[in-house]
Amino acid sequence: MGFTQEFNKMITEERNAHTMDLDLLDTTELVSRVQNEDFAVAEAVKAAVPDIAKAVDLITERLHNGGRLIYFGAGTSGRLGVLDATECSPTFGIDSELVAAHIAGGKEAMFRSFENAEDSKEMGEQDAISAKITDKDIVVGITASGRTPYVIGALEQAREAGAARIGIVNNFGGLDGLCDVTITAVVGAEALTGSTRMKAGTAQKMILNLLTTCTMVRLGKVYENLMVDLKPTNEKLRERAVSIISICGEVPRHIAEGALVASQNKAKTAILMTKRKLGRAQAEELLTKYGGSLRKALANSPAPEGSAKPQAEKCC
Repeated sequence: MGFTQEFNKMITEERNAHTMDLDLLDTTELVSRVQNEDFAVAEAVKAAVPDIAKAVDLITERLHNGGRLIYFGAGTSGRLGVLDATECSPTFGIDSELVAAHIAGGKEAMFRSFENAEDSKEMGEQDAISAKITDKDIVVGITASGRTPYVIGALEQAREAGAARIGIVNNFGGLDGLCDVTITAVVGAEALTGSTRMKAGTAQKMILNLLTTCTMVRLGKVYENLMVDLKPTNEKLRERAVSIISICGEVPRHIAEGALVASQNKAKTAILMTKRKLGRAQAEELLTKYGGSLRKALANSPAPEGSAKPQAEKCC
């Protein structure tokens, strides 16, 4: 099948019957009509939950065994990958290399449009080679059409390296045969015909949020719904870390602040120090013993004398 035939079969390139008169509407109705299309996005992502869960388990297994998570995408899809990868380090306290992203056209493409870069399969292959992908890693290709040559090139190179592969697409049949798991979120025709930065891009962002957040929960980076491994690299994050320590450690703010300093800015360690009256080295040794899981460390360590045995399942 030629490119024109494939292009014409893409749902994301169809005209939306509900938005054929955009240029005739007053501003309020225009905004309302476009916004109304977004309701389809969450439903499309919900329908893909089983495949998203499979992907989370696969990513968790690879990261747990020393691999990396690496995104490849072009245009909006590539920028969303970069955005998600960049946020993982401060949010979950991981090395910045653990979750990485590549965009067709390189760093400049984050700020300027390089639309023809997505057509280069060779560029995708070369970026994948430059990433030094191994059989421990997991590569995620993000493409609304499911047919972007740059992404296909990267995935083919990842397959050759023995890496696990996940696809995120918004059309049926995208990335067929290239991925271990393909997440298909069919959001329907865009309000503005073919503008996949809209519904398709929103669905991709939701899926990326789920992949990394749920993976980090599985890796022990989250306790209840608190980001206990965050890096307090600015005032806002420091305030958040102090608040988390105060809540989970059941101590007043000034004690939480001191614990954060004593723990060398490691909130998870500080919580264990305050909750179990431990020194930093003892707390870190306990966390290491239980694979970084605060829940397991609390459940398997004695409460300080004179205090009731706390319930590790609930800190707040």
